[in-house]
Amino acid sequence: MPCAQSWPGWPAKRLPAKKTMFSNIKAAIIDLDGTMVNTAPDFHAAINRMRADLMLPPLPIENIILFIGKGTENLIRCTLAPDFSPAELAQCFPAALASYMDHYRDIDDQYAVMYPGVLEGLDAFKAKGIRLACVTNKPLPFALSLLEKSGLRNYFDVIYGGDSLPHKKPHPAQMLQVCKDFAVPAAQVVAIGDSSNDAQAARAAGCYVLNVPYGYNHGEPIQGVDSDGIVPTLLEAAHLIG
Repeated sequence: MPCAQSWPGWPAKRLPAKKTMFSNIKAAIIDLDGTMVNTAPDFHAAINRMRADLMLPPLPIENIILFIGKGTENLIRCTLAPDFSPAELAQCFPAALASYMDHYRDIDDQYAVMYPGVLEGLDAFKAKGIRLACVTNKPLPFALSLLEKSGLRNYFDVIYGGDSLPHKKPHPAQMLQVCKDFAVPAAQVVAIGDSSNDAQAARAAGCYVLNVPYGYNHGEPIQGVDSDGIVPTLLEAAHLIG
């Protein structure tokens, strides 16, 4: 499996970034890792403990950040790909996955830090009556645990992880399911995230897209992502909407 994945079905169309386009938004879908919480240090620790179990040297956090966002399996495959042939990687992958999951569970979000403006932004969304969903490619049990520890769980009416549905971002399935859950058309929903993953899924579903500039985006500049605007914080996103 290639380390840089995309969802090839729907062409992206850039819309002009104007406040008026967000005047009828009823719901917001917000990413977790790299958007609300900086979890890269947790990934870094868990990956390197897993690599140590396989008698491999540690990787710098800059390498690991490149592969955050496409799901746990992709993260493990990409961080091990330089060390094994495809056949060797396929053989050791189950043990590597189990090792990583054990270590990530043990780390228990101890290095994760919430980004500035997140709580204030979520409060502002709620004050405007905007319904909130969290959509992440993180496995749902880990996502729920992180949201609870961060004090964010109760802001969200709906939470989907990477294992909640048959497909994960950049496939639009999670976004479309949120629209169905809320009984809100996609044209009245905005997705907010730190990467092209979020933007591609939202575009494919027919939602608006806002990006934050401080996350991961697979090591690429966020300015190159097709979106309806870049907002410095979730609070600024809330000010733009409604």
